[in-house]
Amino acid sequence: QVQLVESGGGLVQAGGSLRLSCSASGVTFSNYNMGWFRQAPGKEREFVAAINWNGGTIDYEDSVNGRFTISRDNAKNTVYLQMVSLKPEDTAVYYCVAQWTTGLIMNWRSTRGYKYWGQGTAVTVPS
Repeated sequence: QVQLVESGGGLVQAGGSLRLSCSASGVTFSNYNMGWFRQAPGKEREFVAAINWNGGTIDYEDSVNGRFTISRDNAKNTVYLQMVSLKPEDTAVYYCVAQWTTGLIMNWRSTRGYKYWGQGTAVTVPS
């Protein structure tokens, strides 16, 4: 059974930093592309970042590019999202996602591209 558990969310002032972690269990982690989505209050869930199985391909949503960094440690079955220069508009629940792969990247900017989701961790950046 695949389980994704996020941690690291919290309240941070504008301009501050947070690092989110997502620990995966029940999977051969290196067989999965990993990503992060977020959902702000009253808005649809949106793509934030994704990383392929070996870390060789990375993608970011435009508004976070240059401020957020996704990385993974296959030995620890963990994917990270380092967030700096946080803004009030980054306030959301952040979800870790996993996409089984044979090496390809499939529709990874869409929620439909992922079968496995974590429970989410909240990030709040007051205005």
